[in-house]
Parts: sequence; C-alpha cells; structure tokens
Amino acid sequence: MRKYPMALWGFALWLLMASAVSAQEPEPLPYPAGAVILEVSGDISVGNAKTPDGGWLARFDLEMLDALGDSSFRTTTPWDSARTYSGPAGSVLLDRLGAGGKDIIADALNDYSASIPRSDFMARGAILATRVDGRPMTVRDKGPIFVVYPFDDRPELNRTEFFERSVWQLSRLHVE
Repeated sequence: MRKYPMALWGFALWLLMASAVSAQEPEPLPYPAGAVILEVSGDISVGNAKTPDGGWLARFDLEMLDALGDSSFRTTTPWDSARTYSGPAGSVLLDRLGAGGKDIIADALNDYSASIPRSDFMARGAILATRVDGRPMTVRDKGPIFVVYPFDDRPELNRTEFFERSVWQLSRLHVE
C-alpha cells in the first residue's frame, strides 16, 4: 500500500469541504436589464450590488420579479372593488435573497413607510403585486408594486394593521 504525505490528505479534505460549501451557495442575482422598480437591502445574503458598508443590495426590474413566479388571487381592498392581483409571493422573494430578520420596512414612492412582520410574507399570503387584472400596475394605479393581502380569502386580515401594511407604489424593502 502506498503512503501519501499528510499534506496531500489535508488538501484533499479541504477540496472536498470547499466543493460542498460552493454547492450550497445560492445562485447569484443577475443585474436588471430594464428600469429598477424595487431595491431590497438589509439582512440579505444574495444581491447584485454592494452597499457602502459591504452588505448586499438587490435591485429588480419587472422581468426579474416576474421570474420569481406568479401568485395571484382575487380580493377586495378598502380602496378598490374586487380585482385580481398577481406577482411574486413575498416569501419567494425573501427566500431567493437568503433573507433573515423578523421585520421588513417597506417604503413607497410617496414616502409612506410601514413595518411588515416577516410572517406576513411567510404565512399570511402577502404578495408583491405587479399586475392588476392581468395588466402591469402603473404608479397611478398603486404600482409599480403593491403589497397586497388575500383579504377575501382570509377574513382575519380585514383589520387596520394589515391595511396599513398594504403599501402601494412600493419602491424599497429593508430587511431587519
């Protein structure tokens, strides 16, 4: 039986461990080709830009959000009659970015801001609606992104606290 130097065994072990770690790394986030409509910062481990403090920033255009998949439901909101909202589930976005944290600060184009518990995205069915009745949402129609809940399917969500978390004209999320 041939004996190999201990350094060779150490290198082989390091190589095996390095390949196992790299296999678990999330796929990098591509750069947006179109207009950026959402920025996500804070406690995320995947992005496409760096923040001044060395953290990740994730910038999305509409096509990138569409690539996350589509959730949809028909619901009535306090501001509109029944309409069909569609876009990526908030939980899918957080998973894709390797997000931690317990709360998400949602900022709108009109400077409105709301704190949304992570559980709203993970268990309450909130989506980042980019379309209403099949059409892309415009700023005039609460777009380009509207955090919306399935109010008609889940009557327990018909409360002021969830209405206040329904941020329209969403432009930024910060994970804390």
